[in-house]
Amino acid sequence: MASITSLYAGLCALLIVALAFRIVRFRRSEKVGLGSGGKHHAQVLIRAHANAIEYVPIALLLLLMAELNGLAATWLHLLGGAFVLARLAHAYGLTAGKGGYHPGRFIGTALSWVVIILLAGINIGMAFGSVG
Repeated sequence: MASITSLYAGLCALLIVALAFRIVRFRRSEKVGLGSGGKHHAQVLIRAHANAIEYVPIALLLLLMAELNGLAATWLHLLGGAFVLARLAHAYGLTAGKGGYHPGRFIGTALSWVVIILLAGINIGMAFGSVG
C-alpha cells in the first residue's frame, strides 16, 4: 500500500487542475482556442502549468519507490510536503513575477530540485541496501 504517496499525488493533481483551470479561464475570456493568443500573461499561465507537469511525475515516482521500499513515514511526509510547497511557491512566483524573477519561483525551483535529488539518492541507496 502506498497511502502516503497517494496523499501527495492527490494534492499535486489538484494543483495541476487548478493551474489548468487558470488557462481555460483565460482562453474562454479572450476567445483563444489554442495557445496564448500572443498574450504574455497567457504564456506565463501555460508555463506554470507545464512546469508542474514536467516536475510532478518524477517526484511522485521517486516518492512512490521510496515508500514501497520502506522509507520511514516521517521522511516521506517531509519530502512530499516540501515538494507540494515547492510547487505552490513556484506557481505563485512565476505568475506574480509575470515570468521574470520572483523569490517564490526561485525557492520553488530550488526546493523541487532538492527534493528530487534527495529522493533520487535515497532510492539509489535503497537499491544498494545502504539506506532504509
